[in-house]
Amino acid sequence: MPGDVPPNPLQKPGYTLEFNDEFEGSSLNTDKWIPYYLPHWSSRERTAAKYTLEESALVLQIAADHQPWCPEFDGNVKCSALQTGLYAGPIGSSLGQLHFNAASVVREAQPTQRTYTPQYGYFEMRMKTVRAAENMVALWMIGFEETPEESGEILIFEVFGDQMTESTSEVRYGIHPWGDATLTDELHRHDLPMDATRFHIYAAEWTPTHIDFYVDNIKLRTVDQSPTYPMQFMLTIYEFPDQEITQQLDYPKRFTIDYFRAYQPVDGYPTP
Repeated sequence: MPGDVPPNPLQKPGYTLEFNDEFEGSSLNTDKWIPYYLPHWSSRERTAAKYTLEESALVLQIAADHQPWCPEFDGNVKCSALQTGLYAGPIGSSLGQLHFNAASVVREAQPTQRTYTPQYGYFEMRMKTVRAAENMVALWMIGFEETPEESGEILIFEVFGDQMTESTSEVRYGIHPWGDATLTDELHRHDLPMDATRFHIYAAEWTPTHIDFYVDNIKLRTVDQSPTYPMQFMLTIYEFPDQEITQQLDYPKRFTIDYFRAYQPVDGYPTP
C-alpha cells in the first residue's frame, strides 16, 4: 500500500485562510480549542481531553485508565475531544449542545465560548488513526444551539477501527438533523483502497446550497442539503468498550492530527 499522503500547500488558490492550527507549539492553543467533550452533560473533570503535542502534530488519546465520559446517559463510551464552541443552559435544564439523550440534563454550568463558529467554508484535516475494533475517530460540525432548532450536524469524516483492513478503510460522512426539521438524515459510506493508519487528507466544502465531501483531494459526493446557521467543530476519538475486541493493542490509543485548516472563497459564496 502507498504510504502517507503528503500535506497540501497552506495557501489554497481562490480562497483565503481563515483559521488553522499546524500544531507546531509545545502546548495546545486554548484560544482555538476547548479541550472538553460536551462537559455540560457531565463535568469538565470527566470530559477533559487527553492529548500530547509531538513532531508538529496533535495526538488525541484514549488512555488505559480512561473513564466513561457520561456513564449515566452514554454508558461505557470513552472519548478525548476538542471543540470550538460551548453553550449550555442552567443546571438542571435540558438546554445545551447535542442533546443526545432525552433524559440528560445540565450537570455543570459552563461559560459560553466561541473560538471558531463559521457559516460556510472549505475545511480540511490531515490525520491518521488507530486500527482497533473498539475505536472510532471523527471530525464533525454541530450548530451552536443557542436556538435549539439550530442543531444540525455535518459529519466531515468518521472512521471506525472495525471497518479497516491493512489495505482498505471505510469513511463515513453526511448530514444528521438532530432537532433541525429542515434537514434529513443522509449518511454515506465509502470503502476506499487506503490504510487510514497512514496520513490522509479529509475535507468538506459547505456552501449555502450543498456540501461536497473529499478524501485525498478527490470528491466523493455532493450532498444537496445545507444548514443555514453558524456551526462549531468537534474533533474526537471514541472507545466503545462493549465492542468485541479482536486485537489487543497497547494504550494509549492514538488519533494523530497533522493540521486543521479552514478557508473562505475570495469572492464569497453566491446567495441561493
